[in-house]
Amino acid sequence: MKSLNLTTQRKAVYDVVRNADDHPTAAEVMNRLVEQGYNFAYGTVYNSLRYLTDKELIRELKLGEAASRYDAKLDDHQHILCEVCGRVDEVMTKVPEDWSAAVAKETGYDVHHAHVVFGGVCQSCMQKK
Repeated sequence: MKSLNLTTQRKAVYDVVRNADDHPTAAEVMNRLVEQGYNFAYGTVYNSLRYLTDKELIRELKLGEAASRYDAKLDDHQHILCEVCGRVDEVMTKVPEDWSAAVAKETGYDVHHAHVVFGGVCQSCMQKK
């Protein structure tokens, strides 16, 4: 069992990420904390996100955008990013096992896991066209 030091600030940040369905950025986490009446410094929020990521309570997603996003859903899943509005959704379809074998053969790596990010246009943006 990992030893955890969940301060009030870390617990508040964790709750925001855990209850989010949109993979918030650090700035969005900060805004939601302010809406809930918290007044944490940006550094505290960033440090809390780093701590929670290091302790594997949340996952940092680098999806080709400027800002990282955060996800509390740790089971094996992928993501799809709307190239118009930046929305991120979860993809539960499994990565084919032969992909990892092909990547291992091509690179010589011992592949432990994969995170695939699909790109496209969400239904909302398609309807606006």
